[in-house]
Amino acid sequence: MRSWLSTDVDFYPESTRVPVLSALCWSHARRKFFELTDIRENTRQKQPAYDISPVALEAVKKIDAIFDIERQINGLNVASRPDARHRLVRPLVEDLHDWMQAEQGTMSKQNPVAKAIAYMFKKDRWDAFTLFLNDARICLTNNVAERAFRGITLGRKAWLFAGSERGGDRAAFMYSLIVTAKMNDIDPQAWLADVLARLPNTTASRAPDLLPWNWQPSERQRAA
Repeated sequence: MRSWLSTDVDFYPESTRVPVLSALCWSHARRKFFELTDIRENTRQKQPAYDISPVALEAVKKIDAIFDIERQINGLNVASRPDARHRLVRPLVEDLHDWMQAEQGTMSKQNPVAKAIAYMFKKDRWDAFTLFLNDARICLTNNVAERAFRGITLGRKAWLFAGSERGGDRAAFMYSLIVTAKMNDIDPQAWLADVLARLPNTTASRAPDLLPWNWQPSERQRAA
């Protein structure tokens, strides 16, 4: 196999200047193949339901097999995940790479499937797609982050702008508070209402008690 799957690369040198590395999302790569196999979308656009690419369909199946394994090991801690990925995921990734490379060699560059494959192989993207194999902290996709941004993206259609740079800073500040509360399984509105009511009578030394991960509802909040 090629050296891009080597496990002896030192990604974290003993230095204060740690390199920033790209880790790409497999959901984005899968989507390009899936769109070429979407029978429902073909029907909606009044195209033949059978007009799908068998090569794209095979690519989706191979990528889905990787997703299935990742779901099974997702609950493992960072110490256990590397071994599971090495044994279960790496062979599937290597097989996908060799298979796509072989299929790409039989197609025109203008073939939609060839373009989907080229998306994963362009420049150093394959190294970025496979970085998760060498770092257990990296997720296979960035779906969680995208779901977190969905509310902001939808809101932009109504809000249009924050009004000023200062308004943008305030919006970012509020987003941080709200998402932090959600990450700690706290109702953001209830937390903010309680904290704002208690702040005037809270000393600086007790302010950390009001942070989402330390917060306990007041008697008034519990009653409400």
